[in-house]
Amino acid sequence: MKGNKIYSIFTGKCPVCHSGDMYKYKKAYSISKSLKMHEYCPHCKTKFKIEPSFFYGAMYVSYAVGVAVAVAAFAIAYGMIGLGPKASFVAILTTLIVLSPLITRVSRNIWINFFFSFDKSKM
Repeated sequence: MKGNKIYSIFTGKCPVCHSGDMYKYKKAYSISKSLKMHEYCPHCKTKFKIEPSFFYGAMYVSYAVGVAVAVAAFAIAYGMIGLGPKASFVAILTTLIVLSPLITRVSRNIWINFFFSFDKSKM
């Protein structure tokens, strides 16, 4: 799978070399440490934060990912399981709260992959 942006997005690997980790801590649910990133890739030395406030753009991606997760939760709760509208709303809220650390990380990964491409020579 290396060489594919999907690999970098879902594993949290460097978008350039697909070898170095972007995050200092692998656990997304350690709230205080979940977004701590290396400044440079430990493997290929790519600078992740290419300008101040670079990851503010990931908020827009996070919104889209959150909407997709909410729609999926609604489809499962209301359409497949057959819950009512209020119970489906609670299911959506619960899903978004539980998955918010993962949504935030994936959104950052998607955002950085817009700006960097895989370079086989740095692998």
